[in-house]
Amino acid sequence: MKITKNRKKIITNLDASKVYEPLEAIKILKENSYVKFNETIDISINLGIDSNKTEQNIKGVVNLPKGSGKTVKVAVVANEDKQGDAKSSGADLVGSEDLIENISKSKIDFDILIATPDMMPKLGKVAKILGPKGLMPNPKLGTVTNEISQSVKDAKSGQVKFKNDKSGIVHAGVGKIDFSEEDLLENIKTFYSSIVKSKPDAVKGSFVKKVTIASTMGIGLSINQASLR
Repeated sequence: MKITKNRKKIITNLDASKVYEPLEAIKILKENSYVKFNETIDISINLGIDSNKTEQNIKGVVNLPKGSGKTVKVAVVANEDKQGDAKSSGADLVGSEDLIENISKSKIDFDILIATPDMMPKLGKVAKILGPKGLMPNPKLGTVTNEISQSVKDAKSGQVKFKNDKSGIVHAGVGKIDFSEEDLLENIKTFYSSIVKSKPDAVKGSFVKKVTIASTMGIGLSINQASLR
């Protein structure tokens, strides 16, 4: 991959092998942003798990206290008695069989799909479309619920889904580069804490091996996880 002059300059001026204090790393990323768009601050957490063993994999959701900075389109599949709650809470798309029919035609114009439990059997026919996109509602992720209003508000205000990849790493966006250093740190600490609490009983020994943060176009900086506790 071709390295730009700006990226070369950043790499030259930074020690990629160093473990930084979280606030120091955040400050460096903000000072070295050279693009014209509002970059996302991403976190990568390397876990001491065997991803080939189902009982060691993790997935869940976390509500970032300072929001994600991302505009999220939320769709809700519910019967008429719950549709009013969905609309008043800010859902972008609300429906029942009509919305499921659109999904069956691969008309997917949303980032998160929330459903009431009674609609799950009907959603079964589009599971093969939603599943590969990571959009199938799941009780563990809080997207199958009768508490539609709260679920929509959570999704809109900064709820982030997470699960480890095949390498045993969890990736997530924890804010935008124009957030204050303190707000980014609070989001990072909250996300880190949620991952630590997700440690499966089947995992013995060290669970979190390494924590790295990076901006969209920046380089990854290892941060001191002891400072996140």
